[in-house]
Amino acid sequence: MSHLSRRGFTMVELLVSLVIMGIVATALYRVLVNNQRIYQTQTQRIDLSQNIRAAGTIMPGELREADANEGDLIAISATSITFRAMRWMGYLCNPPITGPSSLVESPVLIMTLSNRHQYGARAPSANDSVLIRYEGDAGTRNDDSWVQGKITGMVAGNCPGGALTPDNGPGLILTVGASMPRFWTGLTPPAPNLAGAIDAGAPIRGFTAVTYSLYQPPGDTSWYIGYQRGSSTMQPLIGPVLVNGLGMVYYDSTGAALDPAVGANRALVERVDITVRGRTAQPVRRVSGGTLLGPIIDSIVVRTTLRNNRRF
Repeated sequence: MSHLSRRGFTMVELLVSLVIMGIVATALYRVLVNNQRIYQTQTQRIDLSQNIRAAGTIMPGELREADANEGDLIAISATSITFRAMRWMGYLCNPPITGPSSLVESPVLIMTLSNRHQYGARAPSANDSVLIRYEGDAGTRNDDSWVQGKITGMVAGNCPGGALTPDNGPGLILTVGASMPRFWTGLTPPAPNLAGAIDAGAPIRGFTAVTYSLYQPPGDTSWYIGYQRGSSTMQPLIGPVLVNGLGMVYYDSTGAALDPAVGANRALVERVDITVRGRTAQPVRRVSGGTLLGPIIDSIVVRTTLRNNRRF
């Protein structure tokens, strides 16, 4: 029969083809594995760069608005800082009545914000902490300060001109710090309660106390830069970082380093140098084709000046 005379593959030919296919498959596998390792390494490097870049942007951006001379720094250490972070700003179109005989001695302030001049990530709301510009007496040291208070209620606004202008913003009911007749201790620093001490057009800043700190979540082996707003729970914000992944050095106006353990030094801070030391979330091969696994480490140092630094 003709089909019985047809020749097929010999055993030698089959073995040779299998060896060639094995060599090609091995080469392709090694190329794919190497590409996967390169991709993983580059991905980890990108994540690491984004993390330390975020740390070098978020923290300095918030600190530049702080003024140590006015009490914005609440607590400082080498690995943690708590300060007032501004969230909105407005201007008063209907200022409160001030003076020794006013209701401010209660101590309660009622005022209206200009609707056309409000800035920030959100609008004012109840329970916000605020700083209100206090002009005081321009001829003495009782000039130019801030009244610290808290919004306890919202009412309808009443700007001068009423319906004639679309400027009626929200009305705020605020409770300021404990006060005595003829004296406000709710001021930063304390100053006499003078008549007409808060003018129309005075700025008001809404803020919240925030904390950035080196933080290790419970049950986690990694360290992060944690973020805490007010009395809420600390949450990891940036990371992972090294065990010494966050360091801060504080300087005064002369460039001398300050000891953060001394409480009086908080009011002297004019510059903060922030060091962030990050690492990759996963170990990678540090040498192409090598077997040594470990995290990639990178760092960034940012020099931040506060608002009370007069040289910048």
